[in-house]
Amino acid sequence: MLTGRRYRLALTGEQAEQCVEFGHVCRAVWNTALDQRRQYRQRGGWMNYAPQCAELAEAKTEHEWLKVAPSHVLQQTLKDLDAACRTHGTFKVRWRSKNRWVPSFRFPMGKLITVERLGRKWGRAKLPKLGWVTFRWSRPPGGAVRSATVSFKGGHWYISFLVDDRQQAPDTHAMPGTAVGVDRGVKVAAVTSEGTFHDREFATAGELERYRRLQHRLSRSKRGSSNRAKVIKAMNRIMRCVIDRRADFAAQLANRLTADNALVVLEDLKTRHMTASASGTIEVPGRNVRQKSGLNRAILNKGWYRLELALNSAARYSGSRIIKIHPAYTSQTCHRCKEVDANSRKSQADFVCTACGHRDHADLNAAKNIRAAGLAVAACGDLGISRSVKQEPVSRATGPTPTAAPSAA
Repeated sequence: MLTGRRYRLALTGEQAEQCVEFGHVCRAVWNTALDQRRQYRQRGGWMNYAPQCAELAEAKTEHEWLKVAPSHVLQQTLKDLDAACRTHGTFKVRWRSKNRWVPSFRFPMGKLITVERLGRKWGRAKLPKLGWVTFRWSRPPGGAVRSATVSFKGGHWYISFLVDDRQQAPDTHAMPGTAVGVDRGVKVAAVTSEGTFHDREFATAGELERYRRLQHRLSRSKRGSSNRAKVIKAMNRIMRCVIDRRADFAAQLANRLTADNALVVLEDLKTRHMTASASGTIEVPGRNVRQKSGLNRAILNKGWYRLELALNSAARYSGSRIIKIHPAYTSQTCHRCKEVDANSRKSQADFVCTACGHRDHADLNAAKNIRAAGLAVAACGDLGISRSVKQEPVSRATGPTPTAAPSAA
C-alpha cells in the first residue's frame, strides 16, 4: 500500500538556493505549458503531455536556465499539469503566481533516491543535483521509496517520501457490524452518533492576537517591500502551527473512528462551494457579506475536508467503508419520529421536535440521522449522494413543508 512520510529538512544555504531555483523553473514550465494549452484550445486544437515533453527537450538546448532543474522533475511538472487539465479543465487550472505559490517539486524516480539513517534524530537522502540532504528522523520510512517531493512551508523546507509499506488492505473490518454517523459543525468540529463530541482549539488566544496585529501591519505595508515579506513570514509561522494541529486532530480522530467502526457515514458537503465569497459584483452587490465571511472562517477552521481525507486514508488500513449521504434536512429531521420541520431547530445546539417533543443536542440529532441514512444506503447498495432531493419531504401532520436551506452545522 502506498503511503506518505514527511520530514523536516535541514538544508545548507547553497541547497536552499538550489531548491528555490528548482521551484522557479518548475513554476515557469507550468505557466508556459498551461498558456500553450489554452491557446491550442482557443483555436480548437489539443496539446497533451507527450508533445509538450518533446518541446521541453528542444527548449533546453536554447535556454540554459531550464538545465538548472533535473529533467525528470520538469517532466513530472508537465504530468501534474496534464492530470489537472484532464480533471478540472484547461481554463479552470490556476496559474502559479510568483507571490502566492510556494516552491514545490517532485523527484518521481525512486531508484535515484537513497535514504540513510545517520543517528537517533537525523537521516539523510541523496537527491539528483541536490546531493545529500539532511532531515529530522522522526520515524522510519517503512518501505521502498517511490518518489520524493520537496516543498517550502511556514519558513521551513520539507521532504515527503511516497513509500510502499507492503501492507494489504483487509477485506473485512474487525467489527463488521459497527457503524457511526459523523456530523461536522462550526461550533464542534465533529459529533458522532454515539454521543461523543470531538473538538479542540487549533490556535491559542495569544496566536490569534498576534495574527490580528500582523494583518494590520500587512495592510499598511508596501507591496514588494522587505517589511511586507517579514510580516508574511511571521504570519506563515503562526499558520503553520495551526495547520499542523488541525492535521494532527484529523488524523487521530480518523484513526479512532475507522478502528472502531466498519461503516463511517458523512454528509456530502461541498466545502469549496460553501466557503465561496458572498461579496458579489459591482453590478450585483452581495448580501450579508460580513456574516458569510465569518461562517466561511469557522468552516475552514474546523477542517471539514481535511477530516474527510484523513478518514479515506485511515480506512485503507482498517477495512472500513466511508459513505457520503446527501446533507438535505439532516439537521431538521427528528431522529425519533422522522418529522421534518425547520422550526424544530431552536438554536445552534438545541433541537426540540415540534411533533413529538423529542429533545436532543442539534448536532447529535443530525449525527443519528446521518448514521440511519448511511445504513439505508449500505443496505440497498445506493451511492447515497446520487438520489434526487427535488421532492420536498412530506410531513404527516401538516402536509408538504416549506422549502428550507439545509443547515451547514
